[in-house]
Amino acid sequence: MLHPLFAKIIYYFSAPKQATMEILNIRVMNGPNYWSIRRHKLIVMLLDLQEMEERPSNTIPGFNGRLKQLMPSLYSHRCSEDGPGGFFSRLEQGTWMGHVIEHVALEMQTLAGMDTGFGRTRSSDRQGVYHVVFSYIEPMAGDYAAKASVRLVQALIDGHEYDLANDIQTLREIREDVRLGPSTGSIVEEAIRRNIPYIRLNRNSLVQLGYGKNQKRIQATIASTTSSIAVELACDKEETKNILEAASIPVPRGYIVSDEAELERIATKIGYPIVIKPVNGNHGKGATTNILNIEAAKEAFEAAKRYSRKVIVEKFITGRDFRVLVINYKFVAAALRTPAAVKGDGVHTVAELIELVNQDPRRGYGHEKVLTTIKIDDAVHFMLEKYGYTLESVPKENEEVWVKPTANLSTGGTSEDVTDAVHPANVVMCERIARVIGLDICGVDIMAANLSEPLNETGGAVLEVNAAPGFRMHLEPAEGLARNVAEPVIDMLYPQGSTARIPIIAVSGTNGKTTTTRLIAHCVKTSGHNVGYTTTDGVYIQNQLMVAGDCTGPVSAEFVLKDPTVDFAVLETARGGILRAGLGFHNCDVAVVTNVAEDHLGMHGIDTIEKLAKVKSVVPGTVFPAGYAVLNADDDLVYQMRKELTCKIALYSVDEHNPRITEHCAKGGFAAVYEHGFITVMKGSWKIRIERVSNIPITFNGKAEFNVYNCLGATLALYVHGFKTEDIQLGLQTFVTSPAQTPGRMNIFQFRNFTIMLDYAHNTHGIIALGKYVQSVEASLKVGIIAAVGDRRDSDIISLGYESARIFDEIIIRQDKNTRGRTPDELIGLLTEGIKQAKPDMKITVIHKESEAIDHAIHTAVPGAFITVISDVIPDALDQVKRYKDIESGISMEE
Repeated sequence: MLHPLFAKIIYYFSAPKQATMEILNIRVMNGPNYWSIRRHKLIVMLLDLQEMEERPSNTIPGFNGRLKQLMPSLYSHRCSEDGPGGFFSRLEQGTWMGHVIEHVALEMQTLAGMDTGFGRTRSSDRQGVYHVVFSYIEPMAGDYAAKASVRLVQALIDGHEYDLANDIQTLREIREDVRLGPSTGSIVEEAIRRNIPYIRLNRNSLVQLGYGKNQKRIQATIASTTSSIAVELACDKEETKNILEAASIPVPRGYIVSDEAELERIATKIGYPIVIKPVNGNHGKGATTNILNIEAAKEAFEAAKRYSRKVIVEKFITGRDFRVLVINYKFVAAALRTPAAVKGDGVHTVAELIELVNQDPRRGYGHEKVLTTIKIDDAVHFMLEKYGYTLESVPKENEEVWVKPTANLSTGGTSEDVTDAVHPANVVMCERIARVIGLDICGVDIMAANLSEPLNETGGAVLEVNAAPGFRMHLEPAEGLARNVAEPVIDMLYPQGSTARIPIIAVSGTNGKTTTTRLIAHCVKTSGHNVGYTTTDGVYIQNQLMVAGDCTGPVSAEFVLKDPTVDFAVLETARGGILRAGLGFHNCDVAVVTNVAEDHLGMHGIDTIEKLAKVKSVVPGTVFPAGYAVLNADDDLVYQMRKELTCKIALYSVDEHNPRITEHCAKGGFAAVYEHGFITVMKGSWKIRIERVSNIPITFNGKAEFNVYNCLGATLALYVHGFKTEDIQLGLQTFVTSPAQTPGRMNIFQFRNFTIMLDYAHNTHGIIALGKYVQSVEASLKVGIIAAVGDRRDSDIISLGYESARIFDEIIIRQDKNTRGRTPDELIGLLTEGIKQAKPDMKITVIHKESEAIDHAIHTAVPGAFITVISDVIPDALDQVKRYKDIESGISMEE
């Protein structure tokens, strides 16, 4: 059966819309992104205003008044003005609907207990289409707020009534369904304050703190350090009581029962009042206290059996309900807990008194406020029956009536901090209890007149020991001091001097990212690290392929950072992932930007190379202040990134006399250059020659200039991070352009009569770089197998054909498996147009299927030919060429 909450959401998202405005897409950012490097949680909604583009707010009769009446709290929005009321001023002056929707979406979330306030609305490359960007607390709630805000604004434009209260309640329900609980949330917030990263591992409360081998896990308030034996023991109430009793800890008399006959016998034996609770339970579920007769006992017995086959019957200890919290076997906090209750006035009914209590501004839905509203349910009716009352009964003046059987805050109970009043003897006892059970995060439930006197003097008793104790009563007591009880948890998980992080080197740019990433990872591995890295080919842990495919987005980055064997991460980071969801990490130690060239322009609103450079700059923008951004000084757009960065800068160039390098080194900066045949690191006036280029296989004696660039960027990144020069040198010497180490990156196969090279160059910039190497190759005929990608601009495809024609003597045009929105004939026509512009008489062969194009090139190859295959499915092309190589080798062996 569909959950009512999701049924409601599905209804609202699928109901017929009257709106003229149209949501084109919604993207959820959860890391540093194009819109903000520091604000990670953003909704990016692409909204088409259609005819509303011509109708600002002050031109729509009655709109501003209706919005102010429906959402008067929008008055608090400053909207770039000097104070409150700024947004209302903008409404009167006239502002566009995208901007209005931004503010409505933010205020909806705030009214639902998710206070958030960052937003901006920017025009796109299309008239009347806007990027509406606003922050969120919970992603599902942010998505709902985006859609609901459009519905609300459209209703007000049309002069229709709108049920805002329903949206607010739905958002509250979403919040409570998906948010971390207050205990887990407090630990995460303390981790964030200490700059410890976290990853939520499921929809519940399982959270990873830290990265890689330094990670710790928490689930609610159970940590990865918590003994599973201790948790199991704490959940067995009878066994816990036996162990505590054996350790001379005062506990109430009690017995396990499994049927009503035994219940009646035990209740008579120990005498009323009694307590009944499940053997295996926590958080007060199924427990009933102060039971005065057998009828009530039978009802409580049935309630307990919902949670456990057997139940415990104990003598009810009179007194007050205390919770003592022990973390890392040290006393941390204590609270007095009181069940949800009402106080009679001789006038109002119980139902009316509950309603009055719920009007307390400190009470809210779920965990949104210090106290939770009291919900009328079966537990309330059960408690009232004990008093002989109903909801319509009128309690006497000052009569206190408990309406819940337990003192849980989640059911409306209250707490008072009594930490400073706990007697030292009770502190020692509780710390000893934690040791006896073996719980490093331990909640001790005590019934006593007070905790300011030793328990053995007041006749009090320890009722339970709880694994995963709730923190809310200590974090936000109704009375007394709030205690940051999450702090000692983090202290326990990460003692002073330990680290939660692993080193991260991130690589971005248009071309060269994958080779640079693989080269860095190779050098890191040869230095003795367990390295995890992401590329366009897949995710690798210690050179083992874990996930195949283009893995340059946030999910793949998290895959590496979640792996407990990894102690060093190298992450290729592409444009697409940044625009779709942001980065999968918040900070890195070193970032390399290889270059910025025209590619994928026109997608996701990135229609200029300057905007593309801004996307790429997100990666160096995440470098820690003490870390380094390693920038290509020969690329103007990359070099300009240094102006916006707060980290240290290191530059590289193939020209040691580049004025940018000279100026940078004169100020004491690090640089890497290609000089006199060496990869050289510079600082100030001194140089360290790392390795001769002729000894670095991937440079092909310097002929592959683009790989010289990749070596410079990788070398400098490793050097500034602290790797030894001999380790870098060994890595450079042993990294080759083989299908195993660099699949699809200059993989060269020497056949008896011809040569084949496979490469992934997929844009004009890449083709030009590859062409410099091809032109240096001696061959009787240079054949290129090329294809165009459908999601590129016409000019990009024509340019690709043009530059290919300048490199090759013959061209075979093939097609990618996915033409991405264009017809094959259209792509072939644009490529042909570019080829003919460069060489009108060039021989062009069209073979749609890549495998057949490769077959044709091999079967028609002339002696001494050099065939370049630009492939989009590298594994398939590699397998095909290897088969031909195996056949040739087999023939040779037979001969």
